Amino acid sequence: MIKNRIESIDLLRGIVMIFMALDHVRDYFHADAFLFDPVDLSQTNTVLFFTRWITHFCAPVFVFLSGTSAFLVGQRKGKKELSVFLVKRGLWLIFLELTIVNFSWFFNIHFSLLTLFVIWALGFGMLVLAACIHLPWKAILGIGILLVAGHNMLDSVHVAGDGPQAIIWSMLHDPSFFQLGGGYSIFIGYSVIPWVGVMLLGYCFGILYRAPYNTLIKNRVQAYMGSALIVLFVVIRLINSYGDPHPWSVQTTPWYTVLSFLDVTKYPPSLLYVLMTLGPAILFLSIADRFSNALTKAVIVLGRVPMFYYLLHIYLIHILALFAALLTGYDASAMVFHTWVSNSTELKGYGFSLGVVYLVWVGVVLLLYPLCKWYEGYKAAHKSQWWLSYL
Repeated sequence: MIKNRIESIDLLRGIVMIFMALDHVRDYFHADAFLFDPVDLSQTNTVLFFTRWITHFCAPVFVFLSGTSAFLVGQRKGKKELSVFLVKRGLWLIFLELTIVNFSWFFNIHFSLLTLFVIWALGFGMLVLAACIHLPWKAILGIGILLVAGHNMLDSVHVAGDGPQAIIWSMLHDPSFFQLGGGYSIFIGYSVIPWVGVMLLGYCFGILYRAPYNTLIKNRVQAYMGSALIVLFVVIRLINSYGDPHPWSVQTTPWYTVLSFLDVTKYPPSLLYVLMTLGPAILFLSIADRFSNALTKAVIVLGRVPMFYYLLHIYLIHILALFAALLTGYDASAMVFHTWVSNSTELKGYGFSLGVVYLVWVGVVLLLYPLCKWYEGYKAAHKSQWWLSYL
């Protein structure tokens, strides 16, 4: 039985959530975000590239650890109760994505652009996991591996148009933008096939936190597993024929060739993207128990209230960006969007240096910490309140 939270998991989750805020601050504050993709090797620089690249770890780690957490909850509640909980939470997350999260991105009361991002993928993954947990562990592992390792065989499959078939296929594997008519549109950024695979693998990973795996054995297995995924990433990427729709290529300098090697596809997450991110994450878990100081304890607080942090951080960033726009001569309406922020024509010329982005990022995290600390304490003191497990 798992009675206490596992601090190494909360620490890793807290770290990736901090980096997640960096990516979203960059979206709303960096001048170059409105001009080009930060991983466009023809225009980017090393610092900007890695400012974006480090945030690649956020979504896969978040989804993977959600699966692991589900496994641990199942050790307490049993599979039947867990399955019901996953269905309810999955539907709740999809509702949040379409309402509270959507408004936080756009501040548009008309909801003219619907987006399906990471919270949608988490919700859908939980609905699938609710059924899959009744399968044998090896079957869940096999399905997870198949979805993650095999989905790139579908990269060439596309459905044209804005009809239901195209939208459904986009939800499954081909991220795209669709006009729905009547001034409404939908952008599907997180296609669920590979993300479901990541969640299933995270669920299977949870077995390492159950007896007979003591801490020494668990850490050793995690170290081997993480190292193996990193080596597998390097080998498959070197072969350069499968695992990502965008092969790396020799650039004008050796260093930019390295950047090209690391520039793998997130939408949808390619096999190489998953290997590149989960390998180091699992390797970190193998040593995370060794870290215990004031800083790690603060990060763990954030990792214990992930949904609370997620919902607050987008609103805070967008509100700060609204004030930044007003102070630099733009109307408040410029921060109300009908498209993604960096595609806004009303904000051409807006934005700040990367140094300012980092300062705002630190400020956002520091502002969020006391709120998260309060909420963590509130949850601990009110465990009997059922709704807290949904936020």
